[in-house]
Amino acid sequence: MRDGDTREGGTRGGDTAVIIPAVNEAARITATIKAAAALPGVDLVVVVDDGSSDRTGKVARAAGARVLRHSRNRGKAAAMETGAEAVRLLDEDAAPRHLLFLDADLGETAVAAAPLVEPVRAGKADMTIAQFSTRVKLGGHGLVVRLSKEGIRRATGYELAQPLNGQRCLTRAAFEAARPLAHGFGVETALTIDLLRKGYRIAEVEVEMAHRATGTDWRAQLHRAVQLRDVALALATRDPLITENLGRRRSGR
Repeated sequence: MRDGDTREGGTRGGDTAVIIPAVNEAARITATIKAAAALPGVDLVVVVDDGSSDRTGKVARAAGARVLRHSRNRGKAAAMETGAEAVRLLDEDAAPRHLLFLDADLGETAVAAAPLVEPVRAGKADMTIAQFSTRVKLGGHGLVVRLSKEGIRRATGYELAQPLNGQRCLTRAAFEAARPLAHGFGVETALTIDLLRKGYRIAEVEVEMAHRATGTDWRAQLHRAVQLRDVALALATRDPLITENLGRRRSGR
């Protein structure tokens, strides 16, 4: 798919579209795409190249994905919305596909995502969230996880084991109910809160998937700082007391 091209060739053969936001993942995107395309019921893989400086988009297209590209990095939530909108246009005259969001660095482990789709397909959940059975050590990641977990619990009474996990399957109706998505890396936390508050059913599903290990260099620390900021912002705008206090400060009361 060229930028903005949403035409689909052939006969529809499944009920699930995979959407993969990607930034500078040329080294791993092929394995992720091929594993995702092999999932039962998946007939469409969309990669959103979010302003990569490497060959992510070209490699993804060569691997068989339909590719959309942001000319600059706009963040994870924007990439998710771009991919979902492309699928919606393709589904205009057909039943809406379920939306399975996967991270680009999963590699071959993306083939284990099938259990995420099954409860949604069976009508038992409106959104599933992956719970990785194998943990990869992510330096400094615990602070952001704790913030998200506690924020979700305060807002909804619901406690997740892995609240920041981006591997999620949603019905189209659930996705639309959560729009507009929270900015950047606050998207997972906000998705959970917004859908629970609106009465949608959420289930965590254990899967044998794993990210590439992240380090503790300055780039990794910067990424976590941005993630912390985005999660805090998503929570602040969903906490009535915090929002009220911010409003008072801005109005000078």
